[in-house]
Amino acid sequence: MYSYLGLFLCILLVCCSVTPFSIIGSRRSILREVSNNEKSDHPDYAVELNATNFVDVLKDTPATFAVVEFFAHWCPACRNYKPHYEKVARLFNGPDAVHPGIILMTRVDCASKINNKLCDKFSVGHYPMLFWGHPPKFVGGSWEPKQEKSDISVIDDARTADRLLNWINKQLGSSFGLDDQKFGNEHLSSNISDFGQIVKAIYDVEEATSTAFDIILGHKMIKPESRVSLIKFLQLLVAHHPSMRCRKGSAKLLMSFDDLYPTDFWSTNEQEIDEVSLSNLQICGKDVPRGQWIFCRGSKNDTRGFSCGLWVLLHSLSVRIEDGESQFAFNATCDFVYNFFICEECRQHFYKMCSSVSSTFHKAQDYALWLWSTHNQVNDRLSKEEASLGTGDPEFPKTIWPPKQLCPSCYLGYDYRNKKIEWNQDEVYKFLTNYYGKTLASLYRDKNIVGNDRTDGGAEDLIVEATNAVVVPLGAALAIAIASCAFGALACYWRSQQKSRKYFRHPHSSKSI
Repeated sequence: MYSYLGLFLCILLVCCSVTPFSIIGSRRSILREVSNNEKSDHPDYAVELNATNFVDVLKDTPATFAVVEFFAHWCPACRNYKPHYEKVARLFNGPDAVHPGIILMTRVDCASKINNKLCDKFSVGHYPMLFWGHPPKFVGGSWEPKQEKSDISVIDDARTADRLLNWINKQLGSSFGLDDQKFGNEHLSSNISDFGQIVKAIYDVEEATSTAFDIILGHKMIKPESRVSLIKFLQLLVAHHPSMRCRKGSAKLLMSFDDLYPTDFWSTNEQEIDEVSLSNLQICGKDVPRGQWIFCRGSKNDTRGFSCGLWVLLHSLSVRIEDGESQFAFNATCDFVYNFFICEECRQHFYKMCSSVSSTFHKAQDYALWLWSTHNQVNDRLSKEEASLGTGDPEFPKTIWPPKQLCPSCYLGYDYRNKKIEWNQDEVYKFLTNYYGKTLASLYRDKNIVGNDRTDGGAEDLIVEATNAVVVPLGAALAIAIASCAFGALACYWRSQQKSRKYFRHPHSSKSI
Protein backbone atom coordinates (compact mmCIF):
# COMPACT_ATOMS: atom_id res chain seq x y z
CA MET A 1 0.00 0.00 0.00
CA TYR A 2 2.75 2.41 0.92
CA SER A 3 4.55 1.62 -2.31
CA TYR A 4 1.43 2.58 -4.30
CA LEU A 5 1.10 5.76 -2.26
CA GLY A 6 4.74 6.57 -2.92
CA LEU A 7 4.26 5.99 -6.64
CA PHE A 8 1.20 8.24 -6.68
CA LEU A 9 3.08 11.05 -4.91
CA CYS A 10 5.97 10.74 -7.36
CA ILE A 11 3.59 11.02 -10.34
CA LEU A 12 1.89 14.02 -8.73
CA LEU A 13 5.27 15.68 -8.14
CA VAL A 14 6.30 15.14 -11.76
CA CYS A 15 3.03 16.59 -13.03
CA CYS A 16 3.39 19.66 -10.84
CA SER A 17 6.94 20.21 -12.00
CA VAL A 18 6.05 19.89 -15.70
CA THR A 19 2.98 22.08 -15.79
CA PRO A 20 4.78 25.44 -15.35
CA PHE A 21 6.80 24.77 -18.50
CA SER A 22 3.64 24.78 -20.58
CA ILE A 23 2.72 28.08 -19.02
CA ILE A 24 6.17 29.57 -19.47
CA GLY A 25 6.08 28.35 -23.04
CA SER A 26 4.21 31.42 -24.21
CA ARG A 27 5.50 32.41 -27.61
CA ARG A 28 6.13 35.98 -26.60
CA SER A 29 7.62 35.55 -23.16
CA ILE A 30 10.66 37.26 -24.67
CA LEU A 31 10.21 40.63 -23.09
CA ARG A 32 8.56 39.58 -19.85
CA GLU A 33 10.37 39.63 -16.55
CA VAL A 34 10.90 36.06 -15.44
CA SER A 35 10.36 35.60 -11.72
CA ASN A 36 13.42 34.62 -9.74
CA ASN A 37 12.99 31.54 -7.56
CA GLU A 38 15.95 32.56 -5.43
CA LYS A 39 15.89 35.44 -3.00
CA SER A 40 16.99 38.52 -4.90
CA ASP A 41 16.44 42.26 -4.95
CA HIS A 42 15.61 42.26 -8.65
CA PRO A 43 13.85 39.98 -11.14
CA ASP A 44 15.70 37.85 -13.65
CA TYR A 45 16.28 39.51 -16.99
CA ALA A 46 17.47 36.45 -18.92
CA VAL A 47 14.58 34.52 -20.46
CA GLU A 48 14.25 30.93 -19.23
CA LEU A 49 13.82 28.59 -22.19
CA ASN A 50 13.01 24.90 -22.33
CA ALA A 51 12.23 22.29 -24.95
CA THR A 52 8.59 23.39 -25.20
CA ASN A 53 9.19 27.07 -25.96
CA PHE A 54 12.74 27.16 -27.36
CA VAL A 55 11.71 27.27 -31.03
CA ASP A 56 8.76 29.64 -30.64
CA VAL A 57 10.61 32.24 -28.58
CA LEU A 58 13.68 32.33 -30.79
CA LYS A 59 11.56 32.37 -33.94
CA ASP A 60 9.45 35.25 -32.69
CA THR A 61 12.00 37.54 -31.06
CA PRO A 62 12.56 40.99 -32.61
CA ALA A 63 16.22 40.81 -31.56
CA THR A 64 18.90 40.54 -34.23
CA PHE A 65 21.13 38.26 -32.15
CA ALA A 66 20.68 35.75 -29.34
CA VAL A 67 22.83 34.38 -26.54
CA VAL A 68 21.85 30.98 -25.17
CA GLU A 69 23.40 29.85 -21.88
CA PHE A 70 23.22 26.13 -21.13
CA PHE A 71 23.59 25.50 -17.39
CA ALA A 72 22.57 23.15 -14.58
CA HIS A 73 20.80 24.49 -11.52
CA TRP A 74 22.80 22.18 -9.23
CA CYS A 75 26.14 23.47 -10.58
CA PRO A 76 27.91 25.82 -8.08
CA ALA A 77 29.83 27.54 -10.89
CA CYS A 78 26.54 28.20 -12.72
CA ARG A 79 24.97 29.72 -9.62
CA ASN A 80 28.01 31.95 -9.16
CA TYR A 81 27.97 32.94 -12.83
CA LYS A 82 24.28 33.88 -12.88
CA PRO A 83 24.75 37.42 -11.39
CA HIS A 84 27.34 38.16 -14.10
CA TYR A 85 25.01 36.95 -16.84
CA GLU A 86 22.11 38.96 -15.41
CA LYS A 87 24.17 42.17 -15.43
CA VAL A 88 24.53 41.84 -19.18
CA ALA A 89 20.97 40.59 -19.73
CA ARG A 90 19.44 43.66 -18.08
CA LEU A 91 20.94 45.79 -20.88
CA PHE A 92 19.06 43.94 -23.61
CA ASN A 93 16.02 42.16 -22.14
CA GLY A 94 12.71 43.29 -20.68
CA PRO A 95 10.56 46.43 -20.92
CA ASP A 96 13.26 48.49 -19.18
CA ALA A 97 16.06 47.31 -21.47
CA VAL A 98 18.73 49.92 -22.14
CA HIS A 99 19.39 48.60 -25.66
CA PRO A 100 16.23 46.74 -26.74
CA GLY A 101 15.77 44.78 -29.93
CA ILE A 102 19.46 43.91 -30.38
CA ILE A 103 20.23 40.78 -28.33
CA LEU A 104 17.95 38.23 -26.66
CA MET A 105 19.65 36.77 -23.57
CA THR A 106 18.32 33.30 -22.67
CA ARG A 107 19.08 30.34 -20.38
CA VAL A 108 18.37 26.59 -20.66
CA ASP A 109 18.61 24.31 -17.61
CA CYS A 110 20.19 21.05 -18.79
CA ALA A 111 19.54 19.45 -15.38
CA SER A 112 15.85 19.34 -16.26
CA LYS A 113 14.94 16.10 -18.05
CA ILE A 114 12.65 17.93 -20.44
CA ASN A 115 15.74 19.58 -21.94
CA ASN A 116 17.92 16.48 -22.37
CA LYS A 117 17.54 16.24 -26.14
CA LEU A 118 17.87 20.01 -26.56
CA CYS A 119 21.17 20.08 -24.66
CA ASP A 120 22.45 17.03 -26.56
CA LYS A 121 21.58 18.75 -29.82
CA PHE A 122 24.08 21.50 -28.99
CA SER A 123 26.70 19.08 -27.65
CA VAL A 124 26.78 20.72 -24.24
CA GLY A 125 29.89 19.29 -22.60
CA HIS A 126 30.37 21.60 -19.62
CA TYR A 127 28.48 24.16 -17.55
CA PRO A 128 27.93 26.98 -18.12
CA MET A 129 28.27 26.95 -21.91
CA LEU A 130 27.26 29.99 -23.98
CA PHE A 131 26.32 30.18 -27.68
CA TRP A 132 25.91 33.19 -29.98
CA GLY A 133 24.05 33.55 -33.28
CA HIS A 134 21.07 34.94 -35.15
CA PRO A 135 17.87 33.64 -33.48
CA PRO A 136 16.57 31.77 -36.57
CA LYS A 137 19.83 29.81 -36.70
CA PHE A 138 19.00 28.23 -33.34
CA VAL A 139 15.62 27.10 -34.68
CA GLY A 140 16.23 23.66 -36.06
CA GLY A 141 19.97 24.22 -35.69
CA SER A 142 22.63 22.33 -33.78
CA TRP A 143 26.31 22.53 -32.90
CA GLU A 144 29.16 20.03 -33.03
CA PRO A 145 32.62 20.61 -31.50
CA LYS A 146 34.50 19.54 -34.66
CA GLN A 147 32.21 21.36 -37.04
CA GLU A 148 34.29 23.52 -39.40
CA LYS A 149 31.61 26.02 -40.38
CA SER A 150 28.64 26.90 -38.23
CA ASP A 151 26.20 29.80 -37.99
CA ILE A 152 26.31 29.37 -34.21
CA SER A 153 29.42 30.34 -32.24
CA VAL A 154 30.61 29.37 -28.77
CA ILE A 155 31.40 32.34 -26.55
CA ASP A 156 34.79 31.30 -25.27
CA ASP A 157 35.62 34.28 -23.04
CA ALA A 158 32.65 35.09 -20.82
CA ARG A 159 33.80 34.28 -17.31
CA THR A 160 32.67 37.64 -15.95
CA ALA A 161 30.07 40.23 -16.97
CA ASP A 162 32.85 42.51 -18.26
CA ARG A 163 34.36 39.77 -20.40
CA LEU A 164 30.99 38.71 -21.81
CA LEU A 165 30.08 42.28 -22.74
CA ASN A 166 33.53 42.86 -24.25
CA TRP A 167 33.05 39.74 -26.40
CA ILE A 168 29.66 41.06 -27.56
CA ASN A 169 31.10 44.51 -28.31
CA LYS A 170 33.76 42.94 -30.52
CA GLN A 171 31.09 41.07 -32.49
CA LEU A 172 28.92 44.14 -33.00
CA GLY A 173 31.58 46.84 -33.18
CA SER A 174 29.72 48.55 -30.33
CA SER A 175 30.78 50.09 -27.02
CA PHE A 176 28.07 49.00 -24.60
CA GLY A 177 28.89 49.36 -20.92
CA LEU A 178 27.52 47.65 -17.81
CA ASP A 179 26.59 51.05 -16.38
CA ASP A 180 24.62 52.18 -19.44
CA GLN A 181 21.28 53.75 -18.58
CA LYS A 182 18.10 53.81 -20.60
CA PHE A 183 18.14 56.09 -23.65
CA GLY A 184 21.90 56.52 -23.50
CA ASN A 185 22.14 54.39 -26.62
CA GLU A 186 24.85 55.17 -29.13
CA HIS A 187 23.86 52.03 -31.03
CA LEU A 188 20.51 53.60 -31.93
CA SER A 189 20.32 53.91 -35.71
CA SER A 190 19.28 57.31 -36.98
CA ASN A 191 20.64 56.58 -40.45
CA ILE A 192 17.77 57.57 -42.72
CA SER A 193 19.42 55.83 -45.65
CA ASP A 194 19.18 52.46 -43.88
CA PHE A 195 16.19 51.01 -45.70
CA GLY A 196 16.22 47.86 -43.60
CA GLN A 197 15.27 49.66 -40.40
CA ILE A 198 11.55 49.61 -41.27
CA VAL A 199 11.57 45.80 -41.06
CA LYS A 200 11.51 45.88 -37.26
CA ALA A 201 8.64 48.39 -37.24
CA ILE A 202 6.17 45.50 -37.33
CA TYR A 203 6.68 45.20 -33.57
CA ASP A 204 6.06 48.92 -33.09
CA VAL A 205 2.88 48.73 -35.18
CA GLU A 206 1.66 46.03 -32.82
CA GLU A 207 2.73 48.12 -29.83
CA ALA A 208 0.94 51.23 -31.15
CA THR A 209 -2.25 49.28 -31.95
CA SER A 210 -2.38 47.74 -28.50
CA THR A 211 -1.53 51.02 -26.76
CA ALA A 212 -4.23 52.88 -28.69
CA PHE A 213 -6.92 50.43 -27.61
CA ASP A 214 -5.62 50.36 -24.04
CA ILE A 215 -6.12 54.14 -23.98
CA ILE A 216 -9.59 53.88 -25.52
CA LEU A 217 -10.79 51.24 -23.07
CA GLY A 218 -8.91 52.64 -20.07
CA HIS A 219 -10.34 56.13 -20.55
CA LYS A 220 -13.81 54.76 -21.41
CA MET A 221 -13.83 56.72 -24.66
CA ILE A 222 -16.45 54.60 -26.42
CA LYS A 223 -19.60 56.73 -26.58
CA PRO A 224 -22.87 56.47 -28.55
CA GLU A 225 -21.60 58.99 -31.12
CA SER A 226 -18.20 57.30 -31.54
CA ARG A 227 -19.35 53.67 -31.48
CA VAL A 228 -19.74 53.30 -35.24
CA SER A 229 -16.39 54.94 -36.03
CA LEU A 230 -14.58 52.43 -33.82
CA ILE A 231 -16.38 49.53 -35.48
CA LYS A 232 -15.33 50.76 -38.93
CA PHE A 233 -11.72 51.18 -37.88
CA LEU A 234 -11.75 47.66 -36.43
CA GLN A 235 -13.04 46.39 -39.77
CA LEU A 236 -10.10 48.10 -41.45
CA LEU A 237 -7.68 46.45 -39.02
CA VAL A 238 -9.22 43.01 -39.47
CA ALA A 239 -8.74 43.17 -43.24
CA HIS A 240 -5.43 45.01 -43.56
CA HIS A 241 -3.37 45.16 -40.38
CA PRO A 242 0.18 43.97 -41.26
CA SER A 243 0.32 41.75 -38.15
CA MET A 244 -1.75 38.59 -38.20
CA ARG A 245 -2.13 38.47 -34.42
CA CYS A 246 -3.51 42.03 -34.45
CA ARG A 247 -5.97 41.06 -37.19
CA LYS A 248 -7.02 38.13 -35.04
CA GLY A 249 -7.47 40.26 -31.91
CA SER A 250 -9.32 42.98 -33.84
CA ALA A 251 -11.72 40.38 -35.19
CA LYS A 252 -12.39 38.95 -31.75
CA LEU A 253 -13.09 42.42 -30.37
CA LEU A 254 -15.35 43.20 -33.32
CA MET A 255 -17.30 39.96 -32.87
CA SER A 256 -17.76 40.67 -29.15
CA PHE A 257 -18.60 44.34 -29.60
CA ASP A 258 -22.38 43.95 -29.47
CA ASP A 259 -22.11 41.97 -26.24
CA LEU A 260 -19.70 44.43 -24.62
CA TYR A 261 -21.32 47.61 -25.91
CA PRO A 262 -24.94 46.95 -26.96
CA THR A 263 -26.79 49.84 -28.55
CA ASP A 264 -28.76 50.46 -25.34
CA PHE A 265 -25.60 50.35 -23.18
CA TRP A 266 -25.62 54.11 -22.54
CA SER A 267 -29.37 54.34 -21.88
CA THR A 268 -29.15 52.30 -18.69
CA ASN A 269 -28.19 53.76 -15.37
CA GLU A 270 -25.64 51.12 -14.45
CA GLN A 271 -23.59 51.00 -17.67
CA GLU A 272 -21.42 48.21 -16.34
CA ILE A 273 -19.15 46.29 -18.67
CA ASP A 274 -17.93 42.74 -18.27
CA GLU A 275 -14.39 43.50 -17.12
CA VAL A 276 -13.33 39.86 -17.35
CA SER A 277 -14.39 39.61 -21.00
CA LEU A 278 -12.77 42.94 -21.76
CA SER A 279 -9.47 41.94 -20.15
CA ASN A 280 -9.36 38.84 -22.35
CA LEU A 281 -9.57 40.87 -25.55
CA GLN A 282 -5.99 42.06 -25.93
CA ILE A 283 -6.05 43.29 -29.49
CA CYS A 284 -2.58 42.05 -30.45
CA GLY A 285 -2.23 39.18 -28.01
CA LYS A 286 -1.67 38.82 -24.31
CA ASP A 287 2.02 39.80 -24.44
CA VAL A 288 1.54 43.10 -26.28
CA PRO A 289 2.17 45.89 -25.41
CA ARG A 290 5.70 45.01 -24.41
CA GLY A 291 6.60 48.41 -22.95
CA GLN A 292 9.30 49.30 -25.46
CA TRP A 293 9.83 50.64 -28.97
CA ILE A 294 12.35 49.43 -31.52
CA PHE A 295 12.05 51.20 -34.89
CA CYS A 296 10.21 54.10 -33.23
CA ARG A 297 12.52 54.40 -30.25
CA GLY A 298 13.73 57.95 -29.67
CA SER A 299 17.08 59.05 -28.32
CA LYS A 300 15.18 60.58 -25.40
CA ASN A 301 12.48 59.03 -23.23
CA ASP A 302 9.75 61.47 -24.25
CA THR A 303 10.24 61.48 -28.03
CA ARG A 304 8.88 59.31 -30.85
CA GLY A 305 7.29 56.11 -29.53
CA PHE A 306 3.50 55.93 -29.75
CA SER A 307 2.96 58.75 -32.27
CA CYS A 308 5.57 57.24 -34.59
CA GLY A 309 4.06 53.77 -34.27
CA LEU A 310 0.58 55.10 -35.02
CA TRP A 311 1.78 56.86 -38.18
CA VAL A 312 3.48 53.67 -39.37
CA LEU A 313 0.23 51.78 -38.74
CA LEU A 314 -1.81 54.27 -40.79
CA HIS A 315 0.68 54.20 -43.67
CA SER A 316 0.78 50.40 -43.63
CA LEU A 317 -3.02 50.31 -43.86
CA SER A 318 -3.06 52.86 -46.69
CA VAL A 319 -0.83 50.75 -48.97
CA ARG A 320 -2.78 47.52 -48.36
CA ILE A 321 -6.27 48.65 -49.33
CA GLU A 322 -7.76 48.25 -52.80
CA ASP A 323 -9.22 51.00 -54.97
CA GLY A 324 -12.81 50.43 -53.88
CA GLU A 325 -11.84 50.74 -50.22
CA SER A 326 -10.05 54.09 -50.39
CA GLN A 327 -12.95 56.30 -49.29
CA PHE A 328 -13.93 53.84 -46.57
CA ALA A 329 -10.33 53.84 -45.27
CA PHE A 330 -10.21 57.64 -45.36
CA ASN A 331 -13.44 58.01 -43.39
CA ALA A 332 -12.52 55.29 -40.90
CA THR A 333 -9.09 56.80 -40.24
CA CYS A 334 -10.30 60.39 -39.92
CA ASP A 335 -13.13 59.39 -37.59
CA PHE A 336 -10.85 57.20 -35.50
CA VAL A 337 -8.29 59.97 -34.96
CA TYR A 338 -10.99 62.54 -34.27
CA ASN A 339 -12.81 60.41 -31.70
CA PHE A 340 -10.01 58.48 -30.05
CA PHE A 341 -6.67 60.28 -30.34
CA ILE A 342 -6.26 61.81 -26.92
CA CYS A 343 -3.91 64.68 -27.89
CA GLU A 344 -6.41 67.52 -28.41
CA GLU A 345 -4.30 69.80 -30.60
CA CYS A 346 -3.12 66.91 -32.77
CA ARG A 347 -6.57 65.53 -33.42
CA GLN A 348 -7.97 68.98 -34.23
CA HIS A 349 -5.20 69.59 -36.76
CA PHE A 350 -5.75 66.19 -38.32
CA TYR A 351 -9.52 66.69 -38.46
CA LYS A 352 -9.01 70.06 -40.14
CA MET A 353 -6.95 68.39 -42.87
CA CYS A 354 -9.60 65.68 -43.24
CA SER A 355 -12.33 68.31 -43.58
CA SER A 356 -10.40 70.13 -46.31
CA VAL A 357 -10.84 67.15 -48.66
CA SER A 358 -13.72 68.01 -50.98
CA SER A 359 -13.65 65.11 -53.43
CA THR A 360 -14.18 61.39 -53.01
CA PHE A 361 -11.25 59.00 -53.16
CA HIS A 362 -11.64 56.44 -55.93
CA LYS A 363 -8.14 54.94 -55.97
CA ALA A 364 -6.00 53.48 -53.24
CA GLN A 365 -3.05 55.48 -54.57
CA ASP A 366 -4.91 58.75 -54.04
CA TYR A 367 -5.62 57.97 -50.40
CA ALA A 368 -2.08 56.75 -49.70
CA LEU A 369 -0.64 59.93 -51.24
CA TRP A 370 -3.06 62.11 -49.28
CA LEU A 371 -1.96 60.49 -46.02
CA TRP A 372 1.70 60.87 -47.04
CA SER A 373 1.18 64.56 -47.88
CA THR A 374 -0.71 65.09 -44.61
CA HIS A 375 2.13 63.51 -42.62
CA ASN A 376 4.62 65.83 -44.31
CA GLN A 377 2.45 68.83 -43.43
CA VAL A 378 2.40 67.70 -39.81
CA ASN A 379 6.17 67.22 -39.81
CA ASP A 380 6.69 70.66 -41.30
CA ARG A 381 4.51 72.30 -38.65
CA LEU A 382 6.04 70.37 -35.75
CA SER A 383 9.62 70.88 -36.92
CA LYS A 384 9.18 74.65 -36.66
CA GLU A 385 7.60 74.40 -33.21
CA GLU A 386 10.26 72.02 -31.93
CA ALA A 387 13.05 74.20 -33.31
CA SER A 388 11.75 77.27 -31.49
CA LEU A 389 11.12 75.41 -28.22
CA GLY A 390 14.00 72.94 -28.29
CA THR A 391 11.69 69.96 -27.69
CA GLY A 392 12.63 67.83 -30.70
CA ASP A 393 14.68 64.66 -30.81
CA PRO A 394 18.19 65.64 -31.95
CA GLU A 395 18.74 62.18 -33.44
CA PHE A 396 15.39 62.14 -35.27
CA PRO A 397 14.41 65.66 -36.33
CA LYS A 398 11.11 66.08 -38.14
CA THR A 399 11.80 66.12 -41.86
CA ILE A 400 10.10 65.84 -45.24
CA TRP A 401 9.59 62.21 -46.20
CA PRO A 402 10.98 60.35 -48.00
CA PRO A 403 14.47 61.87 -48.09
CA LYS A 404 16.44 61.77 -51.32
CA GLN A 405 18.74 59.11 -49.92
CA LEU A 406 15.84 56.67 -49.77
CA CYS A 407 14.00 57.66 -52.95
CA PRO A 408 15.94 59.81 -55.43
CA SER A 409 13.40 59.05 -58.16
CA CYS A 410 10.66 60.62 -56.01
CA TYR A 411 12.16 64.08 -56.59
CA LEU A 412 11.58 66.01 -59.80
CA GLY A 413 13.03 69.31 -58.66
CA TYR A 414 12.41 72.30 -56.43
CA ASP A 415 10.06 75.22 -56.98
CA TYR A 416 12.09 78.11 -55.56
CA ARG A 417 9.32 80.64 -56.08
CA ASN A 418 6.82 78.74 -53.94
CA LYS A 419 9.51 77.01 -51.86
CA LYS A 420 8.08 73.57 -52.54
CA ILE A 421 9.49 70.23 -53.63
CA GLU A 422 8.20 68.96 -56.96
CA TRP A 423 7.36 65.30 -56.49
CA ASN A 424 6.99 62.39 -58.87
CA GLN A 425 3.91 61.04 -57.16
CA ASP A 426 3.88 57.74 -59.02
CA GLU A 427 7.38 57.06 -57.71
CA VAL A 428 6.36 58.20 -54.23
CA TYR A 429 3.50 55.71 -54.24
CA LYS A 430 5.83 52.92 -55.37
CA PHE A 431 8.15 53.83 -52.51
CA LEU A 432 5.34 53.89 -49.94
CA THR A 433 3.99 50.55 -51.14
CA ASN A 434 7.41 48.93 -50.90
CA TYR A 435 8.48 50.62 -47.65
CA TYR A 436 5.29 50.27 -45.61
CA GLY A 437 4.04 47.17 -47.40
CA LYS A 438 6.55 44.61 -48.61
CA THR A 439 9.55 45.68 -46.54
CA LEU A 440 7.58 46.22 -43.33
CA ALA A 441 6.19 42.70 -43.46
CA SER A 442 9.39 41.03 -44.65
CA LEU A 443 10.43 40.08 -41.12
CA TYR A 444 7.41 37.78 -40.87
CA ARG A 445 8.16 36.23 -44.25
CA ASP A 446 11.82 35.74 -43.39
CA LYS A 447 10.84 33.87 -40.24
CA ASN A 448 8.13 31.87 -42.04
CA ILE A 449 5.49 33.20 -39.66
CA VAL A 450 3.02 34.55 -42.16
CA GLY A 451 3.03 36.32 -45.52
CA ASN A 452 1.58 39.80 -45.17
CA ASP A 453 2.25 41.30 -48.57
CA ARG A 454 -0.96 42.33 -50.29
CA THR A 455 0.33 40.83 -53.52
CA ASP A 456 0.71 37.52 -51.74
CA GLY A 457 -2.88 37.30 -50.66
CA GLY A 458 -3.15 39.98 -47.97
CA ALA A 459 -6.48 39.39 -46.32
CA GLU A 460 -6.76 35.76 -47.45
CA ASP A 461 -4.85 34.50 -44.41
CA LEU A 462 -7.33 35.95 -41.95
CA ILE A 463 -8.18 33.48 -39.21
CA VAL A 464 -11.53 31.84 -39.58
CA GLU A 465 -13.10 33.14 -36.39
CA ALA A 466 -11.91 36.65 -37.20
CA THR A 467 -14.35 37.08 -40.03
CA ASN A 468 -17.77 36.28 -38.70
CA ALA A 469 -18.96 39.80 -37.98
CA VAL A 470 -16.91 41.73 -40.50
CA VAL A 471 -18.31 43.69 -43.41
CA VAL A 472 -15.73 45.54 -45.51
CA PRO A 473 -15.67 46.68 -49.13
CA LEU A 474 -14.74 44.76 -52.25
CA GLY A 475 -11.56 42.65 -52.17
CA ALA A 476 -11.37 42.39 -48.41
CA ALA A 477 -15.03 41.44 -48.22
CA LEU A 478 -14.49 38.63 -50.72
CA ALA A 479 -11.55 37.21 -48.76
CA ILE A 480 -13.49 37.45 -45.53
CA ALA A 481 -16.57 35.78 -47.02
CA ILE A 482 -14.52 32.83 -48.28
CA ALA A 483 -12.83 32.32 -44.92
CA SER A 484 -16.11 32.68 -43.07
CA CYS A 485 -17.71 29.79 -44.95
CA ALA A 486 -15.24 27.40 -43.38
CA PHE A 487 -16.25 28.52 -39.90
CA GLY A 488 -19.99 28.12 -40.25
CA ALA A 489 -22.09 29.55 -43.03
CA LEU A 490 -25.37 29.99 -41.18
CA ALA A 491 -23.97 31.66 -38.07
CA CYS A 492 -21.65 33.81 -40.11
CA TYR A 493 -24.44 34.94 -42.42
CA TRP A 494 -26.72 35.85 -39.54
CA ARG A 495 -24.14 37.94 -37.68
CA SER A 496 -22.87 39.73 -40.78
CA GLN A 497 -26.44 40.64 -41.70
CA GLN A 498 -27.02 42.01 -38.22
CA LYS A 499 -23.93 44.20 -38.44
CA SER A 500 -24.85 45.36 -41.91
CA ARG A 501 -28.32 46.47 -40.85
CA LYS A 502 -27.02 48.28 -37.76
CA TYR A 503 -24.00 50.10 -39.09
CA PHE A 504 -24.02 50.49 -42.82
CA ARG A 505 -27.48 51.92 -43.37
CA HIS A 506 -26.35 54.98 -41.46
CA PRO A 507 -23.28 56.38 -43.22
CA HIS A 508 -20.90 58.05 -40.80
CA SER A 509 -17.89 60.09 -41.80
CA SER A 510 -15.76 62.92 -40.53
CA LYS A 511 -17.99 65.30 -42.45
CA SER A 512 -20.93 64.58 -40.17
CA ILE A 513 -19.16 64.98 -36.84
